[in-house]
Amino acid sequence: MHECILYKKEEKNVRCLACSHKCLITEGKTGICRVRKNIDGKLYLLVYGKPAAVHVDPIEKKPLYHFLSGSKAFSIGTLGCNFKCSFCQNFDISQEWNEISGENLSPEQTVEQAIKSGCKSIAYTYNEPAIFAEYVKDISVLAKKKGLKNVWVSNGYLSKECLEFMTKPEKLIDAINIDLKSFNEKFYNRLCKAKLQPVLKCIKEVHNAGIHLEITTLVIPKENDSEKEFEKIAEFIASIDKNIPWHISRFFPMYKIQDKEITSLEILKKAEKIGKEKGLKYVYLGNV
Repeated sequence: MHECILYKKEEKNVRCLACSHKCLITEGKTGICRVRKNIDGKLYLLVYGKPAAVHVDPIEKKPLYHFLSGSKAFSIGTLGCNFKCSFCQNFDISQEWNEISGENLSPEQTVEQAIKSGCKSIAYTYNEPAIFAEYVKDISVLAKKKGLKNVWVSNGYLSKECLEFMTKPEKLIDAINIDLKSFNEKFYNRLCKAKLQPVLKCIKEVHNAGIHLEITTLVIPKENDSEKEFEKIAEFIASIDKNIPWHISRFFPMYKIQDKEITSLEILKKAEKIGKEKGLKYVYLGNV
């Protein structure tokens, strides 16, 4: 347990500033993520130094295709998440847990293990890094000193305060892959318990901060697989920068969505074609 930095007091309550939910948390309660808790009027990160998942992955699995290609990323994630995606592939650590658990891994040990594993970067992944931002920052500062890069795999809900926390005075995020799950407000409300606009705003802010950015869309049959949807996403990305890689990922039945088919190759190829027609230079199909 570790006192958070990204919060402010509001009488006996605390306002968490880590993500765009900006949860107002009463005494003894946690925010939506379940890992940032108000204890005696201070906000504590319950998962500091306790990653629930630790793996060495190819950087391409993040997916990042235009950053440190061919290298390995030391990947960590904790319990909890600020989204409630009914199709989450890491639901066992993001949603379906009862008590705080994980390995004991200090920032120093994390960097040490990353170097020992021959990794060129540390990736904060599997759940949303913004919810354990203070832990991420302490690792990132040490990683930079040792010549390692820091990579985020994000749902794009980190707040402006969190982005500044990670980029000022020193830019500690070197690359980020953001999930743009849909271009439909109802999709975000119903399937993720979140909103679309903060994600779009975050993508622009990340790009403006000069962080290497790639975007992923998981295509779920009959949810976000229309031509209109693909056009809107591709147009949005192109309006920021036509060089941003767009990863179009294939859906497999997962967690609470078991009744849908695997996304057809035909639909994925249609999205790819639309992306290129809208001027995107790098469009990739994933999970195929």
